[in-house]
Amino acid sequence: MTAAVVLEPAGRTTVSDRAVQRIAARAAREVDGVESGVGVDARVTGDSAVLTVRLPIRYPLPVARIAERCREHLIRRLGELTGVRVTGLDVEISAMVIESSSAAGDSGVRRVL
Repeated sequence: MTAAVVLEPAGRTTVSDRAVQRIAARAAREVDGVESGVGVDARVTGDSAVLTVRLPIRYPLPVARIAERCREHLIRRLGELTGVRVTGLDVEISAMVIESSSAAGDSGVRRVL
């Protein structure tokens, strides 16, 4: 006796707006020159997403170049990690972050001579 095989339609995975926001923020920080404090708004519809990303960038690095690298990286990484296709991506520069003198090895104390 032969058993019948019933084929059911494949399931569907959905990714929430919030999950895409968190993944995109983390992926943006993978780009050299992007500082912590990345903000992301995402609207996911089916398997596509529209993003607005706010980037704090380390000063004096080239803003346009870092923004473009981040755009390319986000599109690729979101596809890899979530299967979501980015159909719109606006990048805003939220801050230019200057490295503090104490982080650069200075004592932070300034004197007038």
